[in-house]
Amino acid sequence: MERGRAPPLPWRGPWILCLLPALAGGQPLAAGDAAYEEWRATGVRGRAVEMSCGPVAAAPPAVVFWSFTPQGEGLPRAVAVGSGREVAVAPGTGMLGRVTLRNGTLELRELRVAAQGRFLCQGLFPERGRLRVGYAAVLLRVLVPVSKPFVRPTAAAAAEGAAVTLTCTVREGTEPLSFSWQHQEPRGGPSVTPAALGGSRAELQLTPANRSHTGWYICTVHNEVNNHTSDPVYLDIVYGPDEPAIRVEPFSPEQGGFSAGEREDVVLSCLAPSNPPSRYVWLHNGSQVHIGQTYVITAIARAQAGTYTCLAENSHLQTRTQATIILTVYFPPAGSPSCSALASDDQRDVALRCRWLGGFPLARLRWLGPEEEEEEEEGLMGTSFSMATRIQPGAATRNGSSFSCLASHPALPLGAACGTTLWVPSGSPTCAAAATKGDEYVMLRCRWEGGTPLVTLRWRDSAGRTLGEPAASTAVLVLSTDGSLGGREFVCSAAHPLRAAAAECRLRLEVPELEAESEVAVLEGGEARLACRQRGSSAGLGATVAWYDPKQREVTPGLAKYLLEQGETWVNLTVRDAEWPGDSGTYRCTATNAVGTASLPVRLRVDRYPAPPNVTISKLRYTRARTEVRLEWRTQGAGNLTGFVVQRRRTKKPLREAPSPWETAAGDIEPHSRDRRLGGLDPAVLYAFRVLAVNHRTAGHPSEVQTPAEPPFEAYPAVTGAAVAGMLVATAASLLAVHCIARHRESLPRLHDLLFRTAGPGAQEPVGTAEDAEAAAGGDEEARPAQGDSSAPGTAAPAEAAAAAEGDPSVPSTAAEPLSAAPGTTEEPPVNVTITVTATP
Repeated sequence: MERGRAPPLPWRGPWILCLLPALAGGQPLAAGDAAYEEWRATGVRGRAVEMSCGPVAAAPPAVVFWSFTPQGEGLPRAVAVGSGREVAVAPGTGMLGRVTLRNGTLELRELRVAAQGRFLCQGLFPERGRLRVGYAAVLLRVLVPVSKPFVRPTAAAAAEGAAVTLTCTVREGTEPLSFSWQHQEPRGGPSVTPAALGGSRAELQLTPANRSHTGWYICTVHNEVNNHTSDPVYLDIVYGPDEPAIRVEPFSPEQGGFSAGEREDVVLSCLAPSNPPSRYVWLHNGSQVHIGQTYVITAIARAQAGTYTCLAENSHLQTRTQATIILTVYFPPAGSPSCSALASDDQRDVALRCRWLGGFPLARLRWLGPEEEEEEEEGLMGTSFSMATRIQPGAATRNGSSFSCLASHPALPLGAACGTTLWVPSGSPTCAAAATKGDEYVMLRCRWEGGTPLVTLRWRDSAGRTLGEPAASTAVLVLSTDGSLGGREFVCSAAHPLRAAAAECRLRLEVPELEAESEVAVLEGGEARLACRQRGSSAGLGATVAWYDPKQREVTPGLAKYLLEQGETWVNLTVRDAEWPGDSGTYRCTATNAVGTASLPVRLRVDRYPAPPNVTISKLRYTRARTEVRLEWRTQGAGNLTGFVVQRRRTKKPLREAPSPWETAAGDIEPHSRDRRLGGLDPAVLYAFRVLAVNHRTAGHPSEVQTPAEPPFEAYPAVTGAAVAGMLVATAASLLAVHCIARHRESLPRLHDLLFRTAGPGAQEPVGTAEDAEAAAGGDEEARPAQGDSSAPGTAAPAEAAAAAEGDPSVPSTAAEPLSAAPGTTEEPPVNVTITVTATP
């Protein structure tokens, strides 16, 4: 074993090698046709990689062996072996990842770097009745994703002109690695790649650094697997201050300085780029007057004219710069000229107005059209002082034409200007209606915004009469809801000088329209759904929809009987557990808005379930133990039927005791059933039964009350057979005894005389046997049948028993099977008759 090399992993799975003889049994092993393949595969750490043993489209191997040789080592290690569904994974393969083997394909999930190396697959492939040996070697390369990089500058802050280096470092990642840098300004903005600064390397050289290098730096590292971006790092470049630049507001430059109007607010701003920001000091004619970047002179006076100096100081670098201006105070008009456009001559022309009042001397104003050129000569036509008006015909003006008002003043060398563009808004006016709270008023609103000049809107009724006052952009008309607005139409017309024909929109105030089914039918106990929907928009007035029950009471939410479901244009009423006839009737759906009310009746018909049919008991009898009864019944007539219920109760014994209540012996019986076996009876108690047919809501008339009949007596054949057999044995024994006595008269004289002596006249024949005595006693009494059409066990009539004993074939050996006991016979106890047969030898 080499020093420092781990020993091969112990594997307790060679049992699967025993499968080779079984798989190869009866199949030739074509070792000479072995296939050898080798390819490369690439995986990513933490992900999954699959390695197949042979071509993907080929059949999976019958037996496959996978081994692994780490990179740089010569000893292979077992990984997995499999045969069909039998798979064994060698222990210790967790260092490679989670190993699974399926159909000869080796899959490594949660791949680790230790899995980089050579995987060898040895397999036996079934091919045309033989086994072919195949070898596949996979050279697996494991790639490591790039970790998150971080940026380290040589200095967080550096003076302008110094050399600064930023280094991008990553903890791990498969090479080759590529780097890209992004620079973002301190106050945001787009990220840019520094040009010609080595932006594709791990180090970014800023030599020398300047103020444009200040900001956030981001490094992105790429490899074959992924890319990762670092957190931004801020680099601060210290510089300045530069020479200050003084800004004067309002801006009125002249030769040698600036000018301002008296009593005007003048703002002096000084800007000297510096990092850290500069400290500013203002001097007026050499005296300090203000500290700060901006110096505001409120209502400047003539005495405040002169020289103004701005001193800028960098406290970090201890450097200073300065700049000086001359401010002259004049009397130009305040502010700037203003331009406006108004419709005139009944919306046929446009009046362009320009104003700039005040100043000394007065400002000169002149309008300039879109195709007119500015002229520099003085005394031009159309020039006015302080105010200028121009009438522009609307028909001759193109939509989108721009007009400018030029102003000139000695204090303003560049002059001033304002402008306006004449245009017509696109589209057309829109109309809408809304009702106030309580529906006392209806407000009509017409709107068409935009345009220069603004569009003029007017409301008219259907007869053309003007309503209200014309308005620009928006016209509102308020009407009282006095009941006369329903169905009336109102028109809003819009006019603009640049538009030849007026545009309009129309609005009709309509009473709400409803639609619903005229009649709804439901069976009692169900749910009835009454739907009501509003048609149309009713000019946007909205409507309040409500339901009323047959007693004209409004249905409100929260009632247990009703369920209200409401949408924007519909409301549904659900009547729960409909009752007959209480919930039947006419319900009403109403919709009310500011101009009227609409109502629609809906008739609800609640139908009763058909009554179930009548039931008749056809058979009712006890079983042998008298703890169960067998019950059969039949129905009469048609009806809605969902099941049957069998009831029972004890029959009353004493006359003064009330009968016990009915109790359910069997419920939920299917509607197709016609018999039932009922148990749990007390043999000492006599019960009465009845059957009822039921449907969803009601029960039918109960059947007649009956008590169960006794089971048929089956002991008569045995008793009769025993009696006949006894009589035959007794007769045979008597005949043998008489024959013996007759032959031995001399030996038995008394017995011979007793049997063969002659009886005298009138003498009564003696009774020779006990059977004759019982037959004589039973022959005088008439047989008593059981009450009703049934016989209890052991209650056979004596006459029938005697006839059966004599062998009379006309008398049946067993009593007829009863169906049920007759009503009213359940109070008398059954009659028990005992038949005794004695045989004397």
